Amino acid sequence: MRCLVTGATGYIGGRLVPELLDAGHEVRCMVRSAGRLRDQPWASRVEIAEADATDPERTGAALDGVDVAYYLIHTMGGGPGFAAADREAAAVFAAAAERAGVRRVVYLGGLAPDDGLSPHMRSRAEVAEIFLRSAVPAVVLRAAVIIGSGSASFEMLRYLTERLPVMTTPRWVGTRTQPIAIRDVLRYLVAWADVAEEVNRSFDIGGPDVLTYADMMRVYAEAAGLPRRLIIPVPLLSPGLSSHWVGLVTPVPAALARPLVESLRNEAICREHDVARYVPDPPGGLIGLRQAVELALQRIREANVLTRWSSASTPGAPSDPLPTDPGWAGGSLYRDARARPVAVSPQRLWTVVEAIGGETGWYSLPVAWRLRGLLDRLVGGVGLRRGRRDPHRLRVGDAVDFWRVEEVEPGRLLRLRAEMRLPGLAWLELRVLRHRGRTVYGQRAIFHPRGLAGHLYWWAVTPFHSLVFGSMLRNVTAAAERGDPAAPRGERQEDPRAVRGSLT
Repeated sequence: MRCLVTGATGYIGGRLVPELLDAGHEVRCMVRSAGRLRDQPWASRVEIAEADATDPERTGAALDGVDVAYYLIHTMGGGPGFAAADREAAAVFAAAAERAGVRRVVYLGGLAPDDGLSPHMRSRAEVAEIFLRSAVPAVVLRAAVIIGSGSASFEMLRYLTERLPVMTTPRWVGTRTQPIAIRDVLRYLVAWADVAEEVNRSFDIGGPDVLTYADMMRVYAEAAGLPRRLIIPVPLLSPGLSSHWVGLVTPVPAALARPLVESLRNEAICREHDVARYVPDPPGGLIGLRQAVELALQRIREANVLTRWSSASTPGAPSDPLPTDPGWAGGSLYRDARARPVAVSPQRLWTVVEAIGGETGWYSLPVAWRLRGLLDRLVGGVGLRRGRRDPHRLRVGDAVDFWRVEEVEPGRLLRLRAEMRLPGLAWLELRVLRHRGRTVYGQRAIFHPRGLAGHLYWWAVTPFHSLVFGSMLRNVTAAAERGDPAAPRGERQEDPRAVRGSLT
């Protein structure tokens, strides 16, 4: 089959594409920016169509000649108009699929009851109805908590359990849910490309275990070899407060944590298993929570996390590329440029540059970086805890703490675009240069202010640049000369087990 995958830069889509390819299907990825897929190991094996799902003409062109279309778009952490935007995109996509003669649309939705839904779960149900009522047969797979290395749900479970050995908890941790392993989700998605029968309905999908969230934390603790967690329930239900606490304790920002927490207010249990009539269960059965956690932890230990929740674009984050025209007339560009020779090979220096951020740290004033990350989270930004997908290798589109990789030229250039809340646009460039036979480390911070606030911001932080960027320059080169890409002592991020507190 020729399959179209939307959301290929996201957590599910980025894993679905290679699975479809391995199953022998042709794959076309529909993305807003083709550059985001450039460094994917499977990029040369797929077609890439640039389109926004709200653009009828370009979406129609992307769907031309497609047999099965996978719709994996949902605005997590969006603003007040996210539901209307989701409905518009789904309606445009459904109409374009009909015009293109698509045989089937497959949509991954949320598992929830029919009433009392949170805004995000209601939006997912609305999108599902749009596809089910369209002229193209649709299969809607409704899943609850998806457990896999790098998923937002798994990261939330992981950090809450590891960081809070004793916790007071709101009522939602007592709500029953039916988690499902990412491997089973992908197996279902891939299988629907081969089902010949015409089907137009939704299916509940879940693993073999039905547990409360408190039970899930206990299972995680056992699988991770942690002492038994003490969970003290309190008669409060405050998703808003809970999401802010989750945002402080885990890498998942509050804007994304809130829809996850709200989805746990209602029971999410499969009411039927009709999907097995079309996609039979594997011989060994579906993957249970304990095994799913163990598989995810193994991936993390092996630094083999294919995609993370942060792979998808952050709603509201800037996506403007760095202006490269020397005569750019779009406004002021402030720069802080520094360079320093280093007595190592370019390859040795590059290993240090490419490993920056995440657990390695930023080679300068760790307290200042942590404070900046905390301030960003307090104003609704992503903060510093997103970390990295891979501790040693970067590709275009990867998140690195509160930066996004905009460009990688292996051995030469790493350009990061800021996704923190700023009155303007910011980039950080790290370069490996050769000058008169010597290796030189080049570093450049660039800021494009937005209005008067942006200019005031730059001049307010300029006095600290010599401390932050100057020490970064010295420490990066020193790390390269030591032959150790790890951060200097005291600059690593804290271990996820180091924080104590309560979840209220």
